Amino acid sequence: MIGRLPLDEQLAALKSVLSRNEVLLEVLNRTAALGLPGWYLTAGCLFQTVWNVVTDRHPTSGIKDYDVFYFDNHDLSWEAEDVVIKAADEAFAGLPAEVEIRNEARVHLWYEQKFGVPCTPYTSTEAAIDSFAATTCCLGVRFEPDGQWRVYAPHGLADVFNLVVRPNPVLAPREVYETKTARWRQQWPELTVLGWPSESTVLAPSSS
Repeated sequence: MIGRLPLDEQLAALKSVLSRNEVLLEVLNRTAALGLPGWYLTAGCLFQTVWNVVTDRHPTSGIKDYDVFYFDNHDLSWEAEDVVIKAADEAFAGLPAEVEIRNEARVHLWYEQKFGVPCTPYTSTEAAIDSFAATTCCLGVRFEPDGQWRVYAPHGLADVFNLVVRPNPVLAPREVYETKTARWRQQWPELTVLGWPSESTVLAPSSS
């Protein structure tokens, strides 16, 4: 079980597994060329690639989009972010996947309207990754200028490799977690989904 290996071996396994997703590698390479401050490729495209490889699916199976976060608090206007989004649209042209890019320094300006709870301004991209609805989502990867991988995984990698989804009730409301996990279990029924903290329920892998 990869999730029981020493952390350095888990990191090596993560790089190996993610490298099997050619779309993901292309997104990393093209994003690195944009030179965005504090950027990471993050969330679903990473852990879902792992789930696919662990369960013998195609590496890109069921991945809805590829999320790129960056952090620029010098200009919080929508216009400044839109310039980056348009540049990214050109950079990612021709890829067989949707790539969504967002400045995490401005999330607090729209989060409450979308999700119904206020969001304290983030101080970094890492802080934004910390606030995902599930600890399994708290994962970021980027290529450094020297080509080295940089991996941010505040909750480690064991759950990702072990197909365990654990709630992270620091910001996103319970319904966001439950909506996401319901969708994921349809695509990856092997998952073990842990209930929201107020519950004792553990949703084990389905028998189908």
